[in-house]
Amino acid sequence: MDQIAEKIGAGLSGKNFDGSLKFDCGEDGVIVLADGEASTDDQDTDCTIRISQDNLVKLLTGKLNPMTGVMMGKLKVSGDMGVAMKLGKLLG
Repeated sequence: MDQIAEKIGAGLSGKNFDGSLKFDCGEDGVIVLADGEASTDDQDTDCTIRISQDNLVKLLTGKLNPMTGVMMGKLKVSGDMGVAMKLGKLLG
């Protein structure tokens, strides 16, 4: 998870991301995006995306479309959907 967090953090550098978001990968851990950084320290966030670590990698590499993932049940979004939408623009 640390390597994935580092790659996300590198992708966020220099970009403005308001709000906080957590990728919850269950037993594999979490990645929290807050204050322009990505970390593996769990905390409360505006939005939580529950996703397997494998599907998270696919999502971040463009192999899993976020909307398709939601419809197929591969990821579940709870909290502020606006924050999740901002993430899509940053990673896209």
